[in-house]
Amino acid sequence: MLATTLTGPATDTPPLLIAHGLFGSARNWNVIAKRLSDRGQVISVDMRNHGRSPRSPSQGYADMAADLAEVIAAHGGRADILGHSMGGKAAMVLALGHPGLLRRLIVADIAPVAYGHSQSHLIEAMRSVDLSRITTRRDADTQLAGTIAETGVRAFLLQSLDVKEKRWRLNLDVLEADMDQITGWPEGISGRFAGPTLMLSGAVSDYVLPAHRAIIRSHFPAALFAKIPGAGHWLHADRPRAFEAAVRVFLDA
Repeated sequence: MLATTLTGPATDTPPLLIAHGLFGSARNWNVIAKRLSDRGQVISVDMRNHGRSPRSPSQGYADMAADLAEVIAAHGGRADILGHSMGGKAAMVLALGHPGLLRRLIVADIAPVAYGHSQSHLIEAMRSVDLSRITTRRDADTQLAGTIAETGVRAFLLQSLDVKEKRWRLNLDVLEADMDQITGWPEGISGRFAGPTLMLSGAVSDYVLPAHRAIIRSHFPAALFAKIPGAGHWLHADRPRAFEAAVRVFLDA
């Protein structure tokens, strides 16, 4: 089973399950999970091949959705779910295949479509770090700066570096091998999730476009669309308070 972080006590309200994006982990969501736990328990997971979760031979969305279903089954059998990017696609596949497991669905800055932007260059950058030469996170950041100019991207990736053990908490081999699946969308997927759905996007992100609305509504007919002003793809990190407020209003509606 996936590694989980439980925040807040279990209540009569279905728990909120948070599924992070590619190269992320449950720890990226600690602050938001803590703030939202005042309304019920929050379960943050490390997705397969990330963080403390098992290393698996595939990173397909059917497998990731099955992982999430297993977590829900272990915590009462029904949940709200919030998925960002890769985690958002996994949450959508779960909702389409097992709608009875979910009460409400929040998809953060991703659509049920295939994208053309591979993230393999970030894997190459992580592999280029000479882990034998690092004693601090700053050492690794200095090396990454040679291939990744964006400070925020480096900081995000470095959250998955175990400096003491000198290893990445990511299965880079499988993530690279299955990159087309991660950036893609499963072929022939069908089904509908008629429950409340929020497609929450960053206003300065181009991941969810007006052209995607028809396909979104074909699978999620009750979908509502909202944007966080001034936020990009990592909208929960760019505007955490606004993101939290939008999630809270939707869950408690």
